[in-house]
Amino acid sequence: MTQDEIIEMWKNSGDLEILGMPYSKIEAFAKLIAEKERDACASICDELHKARVGKDNYFAFAANAIRELRAKQ
Repeated sequence: MTQDEIIEMWKNSGDLEILGMPYSKIEAFAKLIAEKERDACASICDELHKARVGKDNYFAFAANAIRELRAKQ
């Protein structure tokens, strides 16, 4: 999920006007949610990788790719 998708969901929920929160705060909040989601996905890949030690798998590759994506944003 991207920051823009999170902001769009928030806008569609109608809460944006109720909270009166500045857009910059909403962007910062959306960024935190997106980072947390990527961290959770990377952690799942790490656990799957550990479960398959000694076997061919791409879970470590996937976890590293997710972390690289985060570093670029």
